[in-house]
Amino acid sequence: MAVYRQVHTSYWQDAFVLELTPEEKYFYLYLMTNSKTRQCGIYELPIKIIELETGYNTETIEKLIQKFTEYKKIIYSRETNEICILNWPKYNPTKNPKIKKCVETELKDIKNRQLIAYIYPIQVLSQEEEEQEEEKEKEKEEYIMSSTEADLDDVDTFIKSQKEDKENIPYKTIIDYLNSKAKTDYCHTTTATKSKIKARWNEGFRLKDFKIVIDTKVRTWLTDEKMVMYLRPDTLFSASKFEGYLQEGLKFKPKVKCTHCGLSDGYHSESCRLYKKKDEIIF
Repeated sequence: MAVYRQVHTSYWQDAFVLELTPEEKYFYLYLMTNSKTRQCGIYELPIKIIELETGYNTETIEKLIQKFTEYKKIIYSRETNEICILNWPKYNPTKNPKIKKCVETELKDIKNRQLIAYIYPIQVLSQEEEEQEEEKEKEKEEYIMSSTEADLDDVDTFIKSQKEDKENIPYKTIIDYLNSKAKTDYCHTTTATKSKIKARWNEGFRLKDFKIVIDTKVRTWLTDEKMVMYLRPDTLFSASKFEGYLQEGLKFKPKVKCTHCGLSDGYHSESCRLYKKKDEIIF
């Protein structure tokens, strides 16, 4: 079946188009009618394809993309090779139910989700909300399979209060700190992790308490082959263990080293200027 792209005759009298060079007019028309265009106005268009279809070399294409980006007519994603025609909906309305359904289907395939928000803010909002809800349910189901009753209370409390929660809980700061200390790579946005942090936060614990717990168990588990696997949010921030780890950390007193000889806990070498026979100086 043939695919057509409509170009209104007013294109040639458009104030913006009249100011373009012949080369720019051709390129702009190409962006709206090339073989990769889609009904939604966002599509994948690698530089190599543009070369083959227009005959332009890479340098010329890069200059044209830069120009139309500055003209605020397109956005080109280098990561996904996708292009977004910013005024596409203006000349390609989606009032027709079939066209609207086609656009919604195509939007699901867009790799760079940020592009959608530029021309379809309502659609991307509803779609992202739907995907987020599905992700939350999936994470909750997975978490339930391996959780204790106390853990499940954390998740239920978190899910119910998530939409009403206006308190600035530093999820990212806490998980970033854990990752930096334990050499891990946990994500701060998962429901299971956020539920535990939020539950402890609602109990009155704050950022410094989370850091103490992390430091305490990293100090004792990081070099332990059997225990290092427990340096994870699920264990560290659990309802039954968090406060115990915190108390353990509060009782810990780091060894104080002499700045002169390097010995700790009040001991000094004979060459140290703080050394005294039969009377160890405590600093």
